[in-house]
Amino acid sequence: MTFAKANDLLRLAQLAASRRLGISLEEISQEFGISHRTAQRMTSALEDNFANVVVVEDDDRRRRWRIQSPIPERLQPRQENTIEALEIAARAARDENRLRHARALEDLRDSLITRLSPRDALRSEADAEAVLSALGQVARPGPKVAMKPEVTDVLIEALRGPFKMRIVYGETDAETRTVEPHGLLLGLRSYLVARQADRGENLRHFRLDRIHSAECLDESFPIQSGFSLNDHAAQAFGAYQDPAQYGEIIWRFLPEAASRAAEFQFHPNQSAEYRDDGSLIVRFKAAGWLEMAWHLYQWGDKVEVLEPAGLRALVEGHARPDFPALP
Repeated sequence: MTFAKANDLLRLAQLAASRRLGISLEEISQEFGISHRTAQRMTSALEDNFANVVVVEDDDRRRRWRIQSPIPERLQPRQENTIEALEIAARAARDENRLRHARALEDLRDSLITRLSPRDALRSEADAEAVLSALGQVARPGPKVAMKPEVTDVLIEALRGPFKMRIVYGETDAETRTVEPHGLLLGLRSYLVARQADRGENLRHFRLDRIHSAECLDESFPIQSGFSLNDHAAQAFGAYQDPAQYGEIIWRFLPEAASRAAEFQFHPNQSAEYRDDGSLIVRFKAAGWLEMAWHLYQWGDKVEVLEPAGLRALVEGHARPDFPALP
């Protein structure tokens, strides 16, 4: 839709809202200097884009379009997309055991639905369910480590402060630790990024599935100076970080896999270049050789590790030629 057509539609909505009896096709034609057929298309667009449009007949049996409800709420864009987005976000939060976020999103969705007319609420819920059913067919496959909802709720509360936390980590009977949470890294395995003051100033990673209990303390702390979770996460290929492994990574994808590899973002700061032979060279800096090896295995013998030597040795002898498809 062009800006001119959008402006005309908004103007039509204002007319339909301000006129007590609504507006007819003849009046629309006169107001906008358009044909009867174009006026019909504009009323169709009005019904498609606004949730509180009613169509009535006047004493002369002419159809009139009116936007009803109190003045501050007259212009109500259709809410199907918003309801879908909230439902998707709520389901994702439940999948990650972020129950507090899931409940908040569901409350917001329900509040939005209650503001709609019964007809539009039913339509919006049906449309959202249809989309969500289709999206379920492309849900992220593969295993994942379950996180305890009672732990993730405490983590979110502590990050909001930020407040210190007391956790039991590792073994169930381990001594409690007091940590200062800086963020969460979500992946195949998810990690809490936190500082444990009694073990130095460096940030440490705690696997969420190994945190058996957590308590948010009423004690705030300063976030490490210059800390950025995005920058911190970029130091690793996945979620696991090992400063001793951090360095330049160079992979060469064979010509038959180059176009497929070019569709991937292996790292947010990567660079890629084609060679004269049609192969693709990908470079980035990160740690986490084991997670890299897990990923590289999927490419069979269509990828070669040029650097570092440690990663090259880790994958040597594991490249298969018989995988029927690339990732």
